[in-house]
Amino acid sequence: MTDAARPFLANRDARRLFLARHGLSQPFGAPLSAANLHELIQEIGFVQVDSVNTVARAHDMILAARNANYRPRQLKALLEKRRSLFEHWTHDAAIIPMAFYPHWRLRFERDAVRLRDRWRDWRRDGFEDRFEAVLAHIRERGPAMARDVGGDEDRSSGGWWDWHPSKTALEFLWRTGALAVSGREGFQKIFDLEENVVPADIRAHRPNGDATVAWACESALDRLGFGTSGEIAAFWATVAPSEAKAWAARALGDSVIEVDVEGADGGVRRAFARPDVLAAVAASRPPLGRLRVLSPFDPALRDRRRAEWLFGFRYRIEIFVPAPKRTYGYYVFPVLEGDRLVGRIDMKRDEGALAVTAYWPEPGLTLGRARALKLERELDRLAVFAGCDRVRFADGWLRQPL
Repeated sequence: MTDAARPFLANRDARRLFLARHGLSQPFGAPLSAANLHELIQEIGFVQVDSVNTVARAHDMILAARNANYRPRQLKALLEKRRSLFEHWTHDAAIIPMAFYPHWRLRFERDAVRLRDRWRDWRRDGFEDRFEAVLAHIRERGPAMARDVGGDEDRSSGGWWDWHPSKTALEFLWRTGALAVSGREGFQKIFDLEENVVPADIRAHRPNGDATVAWACESALDRLGFGTSGEIAAFWATVAPSEAKAWAARALGDSVIEVDVEGADGGVRRAFARPDVLAAVAASRPPLGRLRVLSPFDPALRDRRRAEWLFGFRYRIEIFVPAPKRTYGYYVFPVLEGDRLVGRIDMKRDEGALAVTAYWPEPGLTLGRARALKLERELDRLAVFAGCDRVRFADGWLRQPL
């Protein structure tokens, strides 16, 4: 296809399509039944799980940013009671629709090789010798956490960062499909046998590797709206970039076309999309004009390079950066307004308050009266969601753009 014949997506149209595909253009106060919540997660693809809880857990903030009526107990019910969701890995630990579980078989197979080799060096020796004992423990005594399994050889663990052999065995058996996460106590995973968590009809469906590669690429492209082969591969983090590239080449001219997409800096790059991409742009609901605080692990921002190219927003987690060397803060939240990322905010729960340390507008933007009112409204909402009774601002909280 010649340059003149390729469809062109202006940057604003590209942002709007991408945000719509990530559930950020839906009515914010719409009723949220169990079916609605499941549909939302299926539309997004997954929600990441993370241990940091400065305001609320990442998965809860991801969903609360899309619907004001979301409550954490709804997700827990879908995951632990209805079993319509499961927990496993994409690029990181995530909650995923159970209907997708059969396509994780390919990941189980690949991780069985990849993790065994890596963990032999990374974790302490002996975890492979604990497989049968861990499985026997769960068969005989039921679901277990890491603290429930292990013998004398596990007693020298130095803390959560130093997995003892039985904990490593648990994690390996989960990552490779023998075990499944049946729930959590606090933030500790509870493991059970796969057959006790995954419904029989789901376990019976076993697509081959080629079918899973095709599904992963197609479903990723549908959720991205457009993307390079690398971005398509990165979405589920199951297929290799070379596999995504080969899939796109086979599908090109049939279910896939090439498009030119404008980035935030005005540069244009070629990407893959569905043939109806321009109609999809026209049909997409515009993003909500309200201001929303996003989790740093929001699916819309997970691919940091894509977010920087598409929105002109460079974001990095600074948890592991020494405090004196941080540009912003320990755990800073991106702020979305319409189809633009307009700022970032450092805040946490503290003694019953949602304590705001700092807000930085993005370069070229200010916190004028209208935007300040939107921010106040959003922080009030988040305070209630996080169980706080007020919002407290530190002296000098409003900063200059960096």
